[in-house]
Amino acid sequence: MTTDVTIIGAGLGGLTLARVLHMHGIPATVYEAEASPTARSQGGMLDIHEDNGQPALRAAGLTDEFRALILEGREAMRILDTDGTVLFDDDSTRGRPEVQRGELRQILLDSLPAGTVRWGRKVRNTRALGEGRHEVTFADGTTVVTSLLVGADGAWSRVRPLLTDVTPEYIGHSYVETYLLDGDNRHPASAKAVGGGSLFVLAPGKGISVHRESGGNLHTYVALSRSQDWFAGIDFTDADAAAVRIAQEFDGWAPELTALITDGETAPVLRTLNALPVGLRWDRVPGVTLIGDAAHLAAPNGEGANLAMYDGAELGKALAAHPDDVEAALTEYEQAMFPRSEAAAADGAHLHELLFGDDAPHGLIDMFTGHDVAPAQ
Repeated sequence: MTTDVTIIGAGLGGLTLARVLHMHGIPATVYEAEASPTARSQGGMLDIHEDNGQPALRAAGLTDEFRALILEGREAMRILDTDGTVLFDDDSTRGRPEVQRGELRQILLDSLPAGTVRWGRKVRNTRALGEGRHEVTFADGTTVVTSLLVGADGAWSRVRPLLTDVTPEYIGHSYVETYLLDGDNRHPASAKAVGGGSLFVLAPGKGISVHRESGGNLHTYVALSRSQDWFAGIDFTDADAAAVRIAQEFDGWAPELTALITDGETAPVLRTLNALPVGLRWDRVPGVTLIGDAAHLAAPNGEGANLAMYDGAELGKALAAHPDDVEAALTEYEQAMFPRSEAAAADGAHLHELLFGDDAPHGLIDMFTGHDVAPAQ
């Protein structure tokens, strides 16, 4: 295959695609809006799944590097009642080892030839030129023309409009994210409540979940089922006031739990949750496709990063298998990706009902103890 592949977005999916292509001798260039690999925090913990994330890393030839990143014991999980009572506690392994997202991204970056990623290249728009060729225009006015364009650029993809006019919509839930640093020493009561891995404290329409990260840092996600207008009424530029306002929604909860909000040592960050329609598909458009959230943004369910890497690996393998027929490769990839992502999105919607529905937290406990039955796919 002699066609250069143009990838928009240097997240886990885009980088996995670039790596698999490189292993098969297929040139690719990744354009990323961020100014550098360290321009912003790369998020928290990821559990890498046996059926998608781990096979993707094997296809990328990075299994050993991945295993070196695993934080042992972080698969432990507990569910507490709002008064701090332990309702469920499981420290077994489930084949989903935990790693830091930023470290995983770095091993992918390190595996690529120098110059593969072009930093500081924010896409302004894309347009079709005909015969499978597309033009990408960047914020600085420069352009590139490519005969194979892959959108790995997330929720608000600038490549997606070439395939569909559907855009993400707010799902009615948002997270407010903050950290307690060096929890065992600085915040022992909260750290004890969290335990060795992850914590869920849930009630209908709201909850607190926490991941224990490297260095004993406690990464907190405060979930609320509220309108976007409700969140707009909070001044997040005033970190202390915002934390107090969010904590008011958990009045009466155990102090070691509300301290995960009020004692936060980083400014609270609002993460509104948006999703594309479950089962979104498009007609085959020559010379362009999507991977990851650009293709199937869904309610968070632990699958997003895994699916993005798997998409990237599967697309890379399809292109390598059809070196003289790009359209055959894209068709093969999309026809497998559509049902795969639809099933994952349906699972995500079901999980959110367990997390924040009227039966919370008991629906989630039933799922982990084998009493919950997910809807048929």
